[in-house]
Amino acid sequence: MKRRVVVTGLGLVTPVGNDVPTAWRAILDGASGGGPITHFNPEKHRVRFACEVKGFDPLLYMDKKEVKRSDLYTRYALAASVQAMQDAGFGDSTGYDPLEFGVIIGSGIGGIATFEEQQDICRSMGPNRVSAFFVPMFIGDIAAGVVSMRYGLKGPNYATQSACATSAHAIGDACRAIQYGDADLMLAGGSEAAVSSMAVAGFANMQALSYNNDNPLTASRPFSATRDGFVLGEGAGIVVLEELEHARKRGARIYGEIVGYGSTGDAFHLTGQPEDHEGLQRAMRKALKEAGLAPEDVQYVNAHGTSTPMNDPNEIRAIKKVFGEHARTMNVSSTKSSTGHTLGAAGAIEFVFTTLAVHHDTIPPTINLTDPDPECDLNCTPLTPVKREVRAAISNSSGFGGHNVTIAVRKYTA
Repeated sequence: MKRRVVVTGLGLVTPVGNDVPTAWRAILDGASGGGPITHFNPEKHRVRFACEVKGFDPLLYMDKKEVKRSDLYTRYALAASVQAMQDAGFGDSTGYDPLEFGVIIGSGIGGIATFEEQQDICRSMGPNRVSAFFVPMFIGDIAAGVVSMRYGLKGPNYATQSACATSAHAIGDACRAIQYGDADLMLAGGSEAAVSSMAVAGFANMQALSYNNDNPLTASRPFSATRDGFVLGEGAGIVVLEELEHARKRGARIYGEIVGYGSTGDAFHLTGQPEDHEGLQRAMRKALKEAGLAPEDVQYVNAHGTSTPMNDPNEIRAIKKVFGEHARTMNVSSTKSSTGHTLGAAGAIEFVFTTLAVHHDTIPPTINLTDPDPECDLNCTPLTPVKREVRAAISNSSGFGGHNVTIAVRKYTA
């Protein structure tokens, strides 16, 4: 028998708020994280805006020496992890067996800003001037390592990397680790800080980004007829997952229960997906089957919803294939409309919002959706949140390379 897994801690660093209460309130209020790029001078770039994290102070979570020796993506990951640990009641680093507590934190790109900086130093000043900390600052697994060392966590410890499905895979794998007895608790999620010159240029030149430089607040518009690409975002989402009896014994607050995890591949295209997104269909069906949920048991889908011309209608078609007529009674939304696309962190950030939707019986809106695409003809929750009972919800993630993940979460019942 698989053990039951519940969510007992949440942490966020996002373009619309650097903690869970602030970010959730901003999402429901329809805030947008879009604005001019400040992390570098974008003057020569075709795209000069992004959804950057604002007002983030790493010294709230790390000392100056740690900050200097870490990339921004690791700082975001540690901040969200500290929040999640405190939220779960582990702020004093007690109340758990460190041998039974693991960490899976992924990043789609890792420390790309550090890579760019050190490459410039190497070329201009010579290889002897490259930082001795370059490698541990850049590699994509180091956030998991830093977080484990902060709390002395010695359970399963690694990073996932599957582009924009990275942190959804991290949460799904962490759930499996608990279900099958490899750990009692897991910190899981993802972090990204890729608003850098090379990343923006690369995504822009492959025509994945919105070019709407004059309207950064409304450029991320999933399901809209006028969408023209995603808006690059950054941040981190981390959750504490816990075996149910472990959580009950210590009287933990339970936000929801993870009941299904589906993971599939498209084997189709480097960056695109089939018209009906058959791979995502299978991921959703796998998650529902494991959860024991019929389609009509689900009230909400937090869509991958990137605001790109191809993704949005393909995902809507996949949802309709899986849920049939019930698809028209559900709410669908994309919180990327507020946060932008945070790449490897997206799945975890959106899982947090999905869990909060279940916990608070509130559907977050798709902002900027004033002109729906006729091909995206489900209830995509335009502009304002919706209060309704949410007994179960799913969160979808997909990534370049054909990676698909669906995680199903439902209200906890004894």
